[in-house]
Amino acid sequence: MISESLLFLLLLLIIGLIAKNSSLMIAIAVLLLLKAGGMDAKSFTFLQSKGINWGVTVITIAVLAPIASGEIGFKDLSGAFKTPFAWIALISGMLVAMLAKGGVKLLADDPQITTALVLGTILSVSIFKGVAVGPLIGAGIAYAAMKVFGFFS
Repeated sequence: MISESLLFLLLLLIIGLIAKNSSLMIAIAVLLLLKAGGMDAKSFTFLQSKGINWGVTVITIAVLAPIASGEIGFKDLSGAFKTPFAWIALISGMLVAMLAKGGVKLLADDPQITTALVLGTILSVSIFKGVAVGPLIGAGIAYAAMKVFGFFS
């Protein structure tokens, strides 16, 4: 018998195919393979508890790769303070990192919110030709909005 979780993953896979979201399709394929191989019981719990930190680590490696390759050096660092646009980019980078921190907390405290975030990302990619940056920054924005909402409630 086909379980609800399998149907849900297959539906998300179809949406990922339609939206041409390779990250979503790869993630679902990995989960389906773990499930089919009977390794889902322990691996899903482990992935849920460690996966976000691994993802942040991989993203950090990707961001630091141009420094390691020599594409970005100290000359570029000093240039980051010379124009108003550079300051805007610097401040935006700081704000996004702070929002993502709230997103990590939200996803850890309330993993069910991931469904709405993934659906929102998929809809944006498929309808508005957005770019799927993953649920982490969406969770950070949601976390900030929830704090503002809670303040006024």
